[in-house]
Amino acid sequence: MHELQKYTVAVIGGGPAGLMAAEVLIAQGVQVDLYDAMPSVGRKFLLAGKGGMNLTHTEAEPAFVARYGARATQLAPMLQDFNPDALRAWVHELGIPTFVGSSGRVFPTDMKAAPLLRAWLKRLRDAGVRFHMRHRWLGWDEAGQLRFRTPEQELHVQPDAIVLALGGGSWARLGSDGKWLAMLEQQGIHSAPLQAANCGFEVTWSAHFRERYAGEPVKPVIAAYTDQQGQQQQRQGEFVISDTGVEGSLIYALSSALREQINASGSATLTLDLAPGKSAERVLEEVSHPRGSRSMASHLQSKVGIAGVKAGLLHEYLTKEEYTQPDKLAAAIKALPLRLQAARPIDEAISSAGGVLFETLDAQLMARSKPGVFCAGEMLDWEAPTGGYLLTACFASGRTAGLGVLAWLRAQA
Repeated sequence: MHELQKYTVAVIGGGPAGLMAAEVLIAQGVQVDLYDAMPSVGRKFLLAGKGGMNLTHTEAEPAFVARYGARATQLAPMLQDFNPDALRAWVHELGIPTFVGSSGRVFPTDMKAAPLLRAWLKRLRDAGVRFHMRHRWLGWDEAGQLRFRTPEQELHVQPDAIVLALGGGSWARLGSDGKWLAMLEQQGIHSAPLQAANCGFEVTWSAHFRERYAGEPVKPVIAAYTDQQGQQQQRQGEFVISDTGVEGSLIYALSSALREQINASGSATLTLDLAPGKSAERVLEEVSHPRGSRSMASHLQSKVGIAGVKAGLLHEYLTKEEYTQPDKLAAAIKALPLRLQAARPIDEAISSAGGVLFETLDAQLMARSKPGVFCAGEMLDWEAPTGGYLLTACFASGRTAGLGVLAWLRAQA
């Protein structure tokens, strides 16, 4: 265990991936210096836990790994090495009990991120990790040393190995601003462009609709779209009308496919079934039923359950004449075409896609062009839906990078 005490490793970035790498390294006697540009670590982690700290998910392994889409193959070994059960056990070791929600998501019993982070930081400090806050990484100097801007001066350090855990491109105010891309590109560490993931989309609403319904949830609905392979995909859930378009859980779950469709075609169409519990024939029969002296609004509410924001959506997309035609009205209720023009800006997104390409790294996440430099967390080129998948991969990749550093240092000895 003491063979590695002579080495110093710099971990740059104090999110879950960086902290996990630091824990793996300090446990084997390596001196760890953790640097972060912000005044304190784990800021995005804390904000993500504000609505309930969703740590991981109890979904069976094949389905769980499949959530990582195009990068499932690269992430699978890391996720198997530090799977959701291992993550829960690790959280329990910190003295934080967890429970499984009805959807299979795993939360701390108190639903909060702060107690977990406090317990973790205490363990790391007690183990000897040295934390350097307000140290903004500026890349490398001509001698190959790391450059940091601090409140007092510019600092140059020469560790034996480096773990970069710099985050993606969302929520820049919390530290993950993506400014590292150019610095790594200069070192031959190549990246895919950062894009918004788990994000909202822009829709052009009328002023009347926006003013009346922004902030309103639309539920339940089935949203359908045609993917790039020409296959029809659909999902039931709910979303929220925003000033600029649509957001919320159902939209986030589909955001990767919708974003890629917009990238390829300039827009994407989401078809909404506003009455998911009724067949098209039943809806047509109900809206065709004589309504007597009742208003159309009252008729729709009593016969099809359409009211409020759902009725507003129909008014938004149908002409006055179409609204009075049962066949047009029924068709719109079962298949309302919502044209999405663009993803919302990356800084509003829950997470980001793109980042350091796995092809530029080895299996232990070390840069092929820069031995001794490892990358982990959201700065890698992967994405996943919300539901604990994002955090699990950050923890797992941080652990893989930490183990990779240990193996590399032992090979240098």
